Amino acid sequence: MNTQADLNYYYDGSFDGLLCCVFESYDKREIPIDILVDAAAPQLFSGRPVPTDPAKAARVLASIPQKLGPAALDFVKHAFLTCLPRKELHILLFLRLGYRHGPRVMDMLADEVVNTLFKAVNHLNRESHLLKGFLRFSVCNGALVGEIAPKNFVLPLLTRHFCERYPEERFLIVDKTHGMGLLYQPYQASVLPVADLELPAADEDEQIFRELWRLYYDTIAIKERYNPRCRMSHMPKRYWRYMTEFGAPRDIPHLRLASVGGKLLIPAAEAEN
Repeated sequence: MNTQADLNYYYDGSFDGLLCCVFESYDKREIPIDILVDAAAPQLFSGRPVPTDPAKAARVLASIPQKLGPAALDFVKHAFLTCLPRKELHILLFLRLGYRHGPRVMDMLADEVVNTLFKAVNHLNRESHLLKGFLRFSVCNGALVGEIAPKNFVLPLLTRHFCERYPEERFLIVDKTHGMGLLYQPYQASVLPVADLELPAADEDEQIFRELWRLYYDTIAIKERYNPRCRMSHMPKRYWRYMTEFGAPRDIPHLRLASVGGKLLIPAAEAEN
């Protein structure tokens, strides 16, 4: 018989640590009030630290596809990347529900826990999809560097896309929200903490290319069809901060542009040659 325990679980914030909390819940036959990362947990209620044990985590991990199906394991891994408040407790309750009902738990959208997690995972997937198009790179010390500030931890979902898109490049994608970065050099990718990383200011060449991109963006716009509300529905404003075309223009005296056929803008010096 499972009881509602009057305590919190504290864990190290890792996925294996969360699986150990699931193991603890079954071992003690209890459901905690909440599952909190120990470094950020307010010590207002009685709590129990749950150490990360690879053996226990492996047992829980193996049980998920066996009892809930492979789709449930992928779903839980994605749910762990979301910004859903109290996501750890929701995942615990989802797994307990799944162990009772088996693979059909994935179809139980009328259940509040399942429905909440599905909405959170859909939000994660939408945000990662948008950032595949909204991410802007700059050249910094010979490498490509891009900054994002997502609500969800999307870097694991962006890894394959950008590594396949730029297989011979060196690049770094900095997640300002979570203090993490996706670091790639040919055929090697890692997601690492970069909370204290300070990027150097853009050099003159980079500033010129940024200004060219802004001018191109403004030139291809059709003024008669300007619709800011529609633009914000397709390109939410919270992403604009790190998008080059929305940056403040910089006056570069030696950069003068000329039109070719009324379409293409290039530096005037090149147009004369």
